[in-house]
Amino acid sequence: MILADKIINMRKKAGWSQEELASRLGVTRQSVSKWEGAQSVPDIEKIVQISRLFSVTTDYLLKDELEEPEPVAMTDAVRQADLEMAYRQVTMEDASTYMKLEKENAPKKALATFLWVSSPIALILLSSISEYAIFGITENVAAAIGLCVLILFVTIGVAIYTSCSDKEKEYAFLEKEPIETEYGVSGLVRERKKEFQPVYTKNKIIGTVLCIFSVMPLFVAMGLDAGDIVYCAAVCFMLFVIAIACLLFVYAGTINDSMQKLLEEEEYTRENKKRSVFFSAVSTCYWLLVTAVFLFACFGPYGNAQPRYYWVIWAIAGVLYGAVTAVLKVIRRQ
Repeated sequence: MILADKIINMRKKAGWSQEELASRLGVTRQSVSKWEGAQSVPDIEKIVQISRLFSVTTDYLLKDELEEPEPVAMTDAVRQADLEMAYRQVTMEDASTYMKLEKENAPKKALATFLWVSSPIALILLSSISEYAIFGITENVAAAIGLCVLILFVTIGVAIYTSCSDKEKEYAFLEKEPIETEYGVSGLVRERKKEFQPVYTKNKIIGTVLCIFSVMPLFVAMGLDAGDIVYCAAVCFMLFVIAIACLLFVYAGTINDSMQKLLEEEEYTRENKKRSVFFSAVSTCYWLLVTAVFLFACFGPYGNAQPRYYWVIWAIAGVLYGAVTAVLKVIRRQ
């Protein structure tokens, strides 16, 4: 019986899926699949780990002529200690596949973010022009169309982001668990990061300039004491330009983060990974709360159902989010 068949038999007797076995061995499900398909062979360290996990000898695993396992004495405590000490192993193939996946997902995530940020534009603009009879749109119709567009944009964005997250599920451990990389992986990733650095820097600069420029039309409208429709147009322009800036930030950040995760640098050091779940939850809760405040203020019992008067909530929320993020980074470093 070959090694591939032995691994399959032992895994099934234990009642584990390939993903569960991969988690216990600190490898990807893809690696286990290749072992069981006889497409590759575990290295000697993994052979030892497998023998301890299933309480069999390494001879049984490596010698095809041995059909029946030879049990070895090993307590659950020792086996658990071995597993806890083992870090996830990332091979050259794993690293290349993950970076390729993130490069493909980067424009999709950027588009999703663009849709989210720009989703209120139609609602604000239509609510404003509904006050002018020349356009022939009532307030109720404007609000209905605007809300439909907002919900549509948000839904499409969520669908895109969920699809990307589902593809990345196999590599979620890179953000949460300590890893060990195969020889040559760090060199490859650093070379890719060096090649991408000019693009990353350019996107950051352009995105920052766009964010600063986005408020200029609003200041001009305020200086000229323009009408409500001009103010709303300026706000819509601001949101659109900020959405483009976010698109650039997310595209470059997704690719750069994928390399930081493999190198365990900056935001993804082993110490920071321990806190990543908490900070991710804070960010999610923050924007859900902002959305709830906006909907309550605009459409609640004390609102006037005219979103153009409440756009400032998003502007304030954006500024405060920057402050919250800065505080969280300080806490993470400490």
